[in-house]
Amino acid sequence: MKAAIVVFPGTNRERDMAIALRRVTGQAPRMIWHHETDLSSVDLVVLPGGFSYGDYLRCGAMAAHSPIMGAVRDFAAKGGHILGVCNGFQILTESNLLPGALLRNADLRFLSQDCHLRVEVEGTPFTRRWKKGDIFRTPLAHGDGNYTADEATLAMLEGEGRVAFRYADAKGRVQADDRASNPNGSVNSIAGILSENKRICGMMPHPEDLVDPLMGGEDGLPLFEGLVEALVR
Repeated sequence: MKAAIVVFPGTNRERDMAIALRRVTGQAPRMIWHHETDLSSVDLVVLPGGFSYGDYLRCGAMAAHSPIMGAVRDFAAKGGHILGVCNGFQILTESNLLPGALLRNADLRFLSQDCHLRVEVEGTPFTRRWKKGDIFRTPLAHGDGNYTADEATLAMLEGEGRVAFRYADAKGRVQADDRASNPNGSVNSIAGILSENKRICGMMPHPEDLVDPLMGGEDGLPLFEGLVEALVR
């Protein structure tokens, strides 16, 4: 699997993502500066976390208009696989590659902590190593992670099985109004969603930060192992 990581001014989680991808592929991913537009020979494009353009205007709003994003849209239109984590998720929504928006956290505080996610759909390139209902721990670090969408969009996501992950407690209980299990207040406790063809995934927490025992665990590793299984030809 050949992976590429897009780097914008203000991106700061590309090295974490590179560690995770190298762990499962055995090779370093391409680092693509936002002014480049060549995605040839790439199986997976990753938009990592950080503060692209200093979160000026809105998180991800300026990055959505970078030259590379035209190539990313073309890549998506051809059926390419894309993973957006944290700021990457925000960029995907600002680019209309995923529906909805990420607002300020419900308590208006930047959060940096572990959380638990419940897997809501199995068999996708991003969840194939888990079963529906599995729980895993992952770090989060964001100030604008409160996912929201209108009722029609929420009904579509829920009805089409496009909610990939929900915030939950350690036992898998989902309580949208409980800040202990849904720390940023996301509607329906949504932590990650999928595109219609299930080849684009956006999520706020950082699975790349738990892929090795030296990091404190390997809870996030199945996501990346599943991508290799799905994309290696």
